[in-house]
Amino acid sequence: MAARRICVGHRHNQVSRNLATIPGIGPIIASALVASVSDPAVFRSGHELAAWIGLLPRQNSTGGKARIGRISKQGDSYLRWLLVAGAMAVIRHGRKTGFRGNPWLADLLNRKPAKAAAVALANKNARTAWALLASGEVYRRPAAA
Repeated sequence: MAARRICVGHRHNQVSRNLATIPGIGPIIASALVASVSDPAVFRSGHELAAWIGLLPRQNSTGGKARIGRISKQGDSYLRWLLVAGAMAVIRHGRKTGFRGNPWLADLLNRKPAKAAAVALANKNARTAWALLASGEVYRRPAAA
């Protein structure tokens, strides 16, 4: 019942529909992003939004050597969980289709485990979502190299 109401609200909200054009973001994630980030101008960049959600790796620096660790998990755990779940769906679908149109993800999965790649994709999706929220545009798939 609640999911049906979310979908109805999603259909009536142009910003939410724009966000749902990003692969890995559907009506529920788009509605949650619109509800949580009412004013994208609060964040100066997509990097700040991803950090607010808790999708950026921690950095420890000592002696001039930077060490990048696991994600901080600070911030909105519900949004983080939704974005990672959406990214896992993209990975599962990509494995069936051979990652057509997404060589970045295929290359990442050759180097990293699926969960780490899902967090990286969720981070990328959060940054893309901020760009769409700030500009009001619709997602355009990057041109193939």
